Amino acid sequence: MASTRLLIVVCLLVLTGCSTQYSSGVPQQSNAGRYSISQDRGPDQTQALSADDIVIPTPRIEPLSPRGNASPYVVNGQQYHVLASADQYVEEGLASWYGAKFHGHTTSNGEVFDMYQISAAHRSLPLPTWVRVTNLENNKSIIARVNDRGPFHPGRVIDLSYAGAVKLDYVHKGTARVRVEALHEAAMEQPSYFVQLGAFSERPSAEALRNRLSGQVSDSVRIDHSDLFRVRIGPVQYDRALELQQQLTSPELGRPLLVVAN
Repeated sequence: MASTRLLIVVCLLVLTGCSTQYSSGVPQQSNAGRYSISQDRGPDQTQALSADDIVIPTPRIEPLSPRGNASPYVVNGQQYHVLASADQYVEEGLASWYGAKFHGHTTSNGEVFDMYQISAAHRSLPLPTWVRVTNLENNKSIIARVNDRGPFHPGRVIDLSYAGAVKLDYVHKGTARVRVEALHEAAMEQPSYFVQLGAFSERPSAEALRNRLSGQVSDSVRIDHSDLFRVRIGPVQYDRALELQQQLTSPELGRPLLVVAN
């Protein structure tokens, strides 16, 4: 009997330790662990936002994230597929929202979730995808950037951040019927990039590298100064930035950084 009771206890401990639920693509341990809040909520009243406080982000053309686009993927035993493209995507259904519980934790594509900024989670859109979300109950509309996975609840099509729910005026209600439309590239800005090859505490070192690079590439080479003297090529479009990054990677300089210019 003693050995039987011990076996039962061990089995229960194993099952408890492996129990994981999911919300918005982020695993939540059933007991204390990653999240310090068991039930999601908005911020404390002193930090609550009004719709006028929230800035709608400007959509821009971006490459796919290296994380969060594996397809298929499995959550709670159910398999999901990521779309090859968001082109012409339109869907209607319920939107929910997520906030303080996930604030400061990583999203599915590896970014940090900030409930005070507009963002979104979606089960199948490529990460990132820019979408227009319209509350069909009041006709209010926002632009949101999808950078997370979820919601994994039947009937729900998108999870907006707390800020997004405030802007669409359903934060107190919890859910709203919405239309989700992927933005076409023609409606978005094409960002440009700097290729950064070094950062120096003294200008002469930066100038020496700039002069050397000016003889190697046809693009503009500049020195930007704030706390350090940063040697950068650009601004250039993304494809050219990748080309320069590959071309100029070396044991001496390492792998150049890509910095968004706008």
